[in-house]
Amino acid sequence: MRYPFHKNFTSPHDLVQLLESRGLLIHDRAKAEHCLTHISYYRLSAYMYPLLEIPKENHTYKTGASFEKVMMLYSFDKKLRLLIFNEIEKIEISLRSAIVNIGCEMFGDCFWMTNSKFFSNTDKFDKTMGLIDEELNRSHEVFIAHFKETYTEPYPPAWILVEILPLGLLTRIYTNIKEKRVKKRIAQSFDLQIAPFESWVTIITLTRNACCHHARIWNKKNTIQPMSPEKMNRKWITLPADPLRVYFNLCIIKYFLDRISPENNLTTNLQTLFLQYPEIDLRALGCPSEWASEPLWK
Repeated sequence: MRYPFHKNFTSPHDLVQLLESRGLLIHDRAKAEHCLTHISYYRLSAYMYPLLEIPKENHTYKTGASFEKVMMLYSFDKKLRLLIFNEIEKIEISLRSAIVNIGCEMFGDCFWMTNSKFFSNTDKFDKTMGLIDEELNRSHEVFIAHFKETYTEPYPPAWILVEILPLGLLTRIYTNIKEKRVKKRIAQSFDLQIAPFESWVTIITLTRNACCHHARIWNKKNTIQPMSPEKMNRKWITLPADPLRVYFNLCIIKYFLDRISPENNLTTNLQTLFLQYPEIDLRALGCPSEWASEPLWK
């Protein structure tokens, strides 16, 4: 059933009073009001929600719940996002390189990304080309302007074009490649088969986008379930883990990093972050209690 939106704007000052009336401890009202001025209540409410009594619809906070704990959760989530985004950057750059290099080599065409004969689904290719056109028209990169001014081809070669394409669009290009041998070789360059490679790159893309948009991730569930490969060529997890939780995303990221950057320090960085925030319940992330002893994380 749908009904008209009836809530009115509430000032930060009044929000502090509202939260106190609901049982949230606020030791420094001025600081809380400052936070609510510079971080919207709606954004912070996601970190308040776990502190509510059940049924949560009553908007009554648990005994001992405080605004300081809300900000602690917010700070932890922010640092986790930054850590993840930093690691995904390495994976994204490697993915771009692998898809471009292997595609150019095996197709023998540096313009393969914009050539329909290399793709299986025509409708998907046409939609992809529309998105590529949007990116080219929107781009103010010097190298794109130089190509347009210098050459007669309508589209840059793959190694130039890939630099302005979002990761999600690059994933779309990969999934539509017609020749299975090309897709297989790209996936195998990361020690994966085609299906789990596509699944995991999708999860990395969604996680990257969540980090870019400063979205909550620490206790949030994935909207798409990643594939759990039956056979792995490299170290992987052995303990049961919820594939919809961020811990599983972190495992995927670690798997890629171990192939791309074997000397990565993701395990140490995570352990350091968790030690900085001992109040965080790691079960909310989906972490098994002995996660650090897993072959993947050692």
